[in-house]
Amino acid sequence: MISYHTITGYKESLPGIRQKTLVYGDHTLMVEFQLDKGSELPKHTHPHEQTGYLVSGHITLRIDAEESEIRPGDSWTIAGNVEHSATIHQDSVAVEVFSPVRKEYLP
Repeated sequence: MISYHTITGYKESLPGIRQKTLVYGDHTLMVEFQLDKGSELPKHTHPHEQTGYLVSGHITLRIDAEESEIRPGDSWTIAGNVEHSATIHQDSVAVEVFSPVRKEYLP
């Protein structure tokens, strides 16, 4: 599957958080998130392993009991069923891969 860059196709998943599924296969799915300064990703869990990379901006990422300041070029992995949340300090863009595929994120 090839996906070419477009500025359309984003949907708001939470206030100040937009997402677009870029590509997906049988075992992984990649999503781009646009995160507005001041928005919050509340504590949550899901069974999917999640690996991410911050393209731009600044966020605080909380994974289980660990809190980390994340800046452009930083990356992370969150195991399935581990509680996590984030605070967005600057307009940010993150790309994340989920395994297995998050069916609710399929276009």
